[in-house]
Amino acid sequence: MKPIWIIDDDKSIRWVFEKALARTDLEFKTFPSVVDALNTLTHEQPQVVVSDIRMPNGSGLDFLSEIKRKFPDIPVIIMTAYSDLESAVAAFQGGAFEYLAKPFDVDQAIDIIKRAVEESARQASESDANTSTEETPEIIGQAPSMQEVFRAIGRLSRSHATVLINGESGSGKELVARALHRHSPRADKPFIALNTAAIPKDLLESELFGHERGAFTGAAAARRGRFEQADTGTLFLDEIGDMPADLQTRLLRVLSDGQFYRVGGHQPIKVNVRIIAATHQDLEERVKQGLFREDLFHRLNVIRLRLPALRERREDIPLLIKHFLQRSASELSVEAKQPTIAALKYLSAVNWSGNVRQLENVCHWLTVMAPGQSIDIADLPPELKEDVTKAPIGSTWQEALAAEVKDALNRNEQNVLETRTHIFERILIERALEHTHGRRIEAAHQLGMGRNTLTRKIQELGIEE
Repeated sequence: MKPIWIIDDDKSIRWVFEKALARTDLEFKTFPSVVDALNTLTHEQPQVVVSDIRMPNGSGLDFLSEIKRKFPDIPVIIMTAYSDLESAVAAFQGGAFEYLAKPFDVDQAIDIIKRAVEESARQASESDANTSTEETPEIIGQAPSMQEVFRAIGRLSRSHATVLINGESGSGKELVARALHRHSPRADKPFIALNTAAIPKDLLESELFGHERGAFTGAAAARRGRFEQADTGTLFLDEIGDMPADLQTRLLRVLSDGQFYRVGGHQPIKVNVRIIAATHQDLEERVKQGLFREDLFHRLNVIRLRLPALRERREDIPLLIKHFLQRSASELSVEAKQPTIAALKYLSAVNWSGNVRQLENVCHWLTVMAPGQSIDIADLPPELKEDVTKAPIGSTWQEALAAEVKDALNRNEQNVLETRTHIFERILIERALEHTHGRRIEAAHQLGMGRNTLTRKIQELGIEE
């Protein structure tokens, strides 16, 4: 039996795989670099390869390209600690069998290897790996739910299929749509975006399909609509659930026939457009209510991607905060501000009803308004503090805490105890200091802690007296 090859410059990762694979009936070899693996490849072939992407003496994507060129049926599992969209797309476009983000579950990794072994004969030959990466990834996410989105974009990178994106407002639906276009066969063609909810009903038809001169009052010249502008490319229709019923009928006809008439026109116009639609609404429910055409829903619902809300991927919040602070600083030509650990923990507990868009706006606010280079809890906008600490009306604090913890566990949130303890301590200390008018000795006595402990907590939590 041919061995499983593990390629990683990190000795601890190799050790983990060695221990895990030793418990199976699979043979294996480990390599500290791509160079060592390539040298061995000249006289020996693996059954499955598990390779890191970024290593000092060679890229895992380069190795993927080489092995796919010589042995296209060998499954290659790419793993990385960077967890960005570019890596996922590059891996899948290069013919990777699977994409594994670090840190990973060892049992899951072994299951993937076993599946690769079982299905190795069916691996498709895909060469010309796209190994390009950017200093700043277009979408950031280490959470498992975001990794699923990355995998979907990677798998759709050869497709022209219609995609329906579900996600709350501000969660990044247009970013995903642009990524789907950018990593598709239509990448060099137009990408046209239209928010159907932002256009008045009486103008939306002309916006979509264009109009002829004199079609209505004010139509002094003919105008191409978004469908014509997107010909051979991609048309992104945001908030499709709000589209008026009569335009739903026209859109269905275009999707069925590939042609339409401009407003006031008599000649059919034929286009080749890929549709990516998005909505924050439950389209199935709107179909039941008679607000959305069922046949149009099925036309759009070819491939569906669900984009998680930010509160469902809290482990990504610190990464996003640092990214947005860096970007805001670059735009303003100033030095990037650094959040304290306490601030990061606090922001990770915020509800973020506006999702990633709201977080980005807050980071820009902090870049402009925070007084120092270090951002602590005291520097945050007041509404964020209220968002974390407010409890449901009519409930006891124990009931509110129980509901909050249950919600966090249902979201598979990590560090639930640490984050809530941090907020709990802050509320107690702030109220005690308020009650004693800032007298620390009295506050410490009532809280049942030493004055030095209270002083340390005040500094750690960034409490203003």
